[in-house]
Amino acid sequence: HVQLVESGGDSVQAGGTLRLSCVASGHTDSIDSLITMGWLRQAPGKEREGVAAACTSRGDRTFYADDVKGRFSISRDDAENTVHQQMNSLKPEDTGVYFCAAAPHAIHPLKVIEYNHWGQGTQVTVS
Repeated sequence: HVQLVESGGDSVQAGGTLRLSCVASGHTDSIDSLITMGWLRQAPGKEREGVAAACTSRGDRTFYADDVKGRFSISRDDAENTVHQQMNSLKPEDTGVYFCAAAPHAIHPLKVIEYNHWGQGTQVTVS
């Protein structure tokens, strides 16, 4: 069993920055199997969507949704079992609950259906 715990959500003004963090815990073999880790968000009244993902199986490749490219940056520290998301130049449309998620393998790392481990979410509000 894998547990993911997010932190860092807050209310900020447009143009501001936030840094989200997620810590994974659980059995060592389970943690080591988390090839793909990502951030997904759910805006009020909208479906959950992928924002960014990092895959160790693809040469440490990162993936971003088009509307966050150049503004968000995902990074992972496997020694600490953490994944971060630096969010710059925040816009009101970035508002939502941000979830950390993980999966042993993901063909499409920005698709919600790929993930089988989820955190409880952290609220980001941009006004």
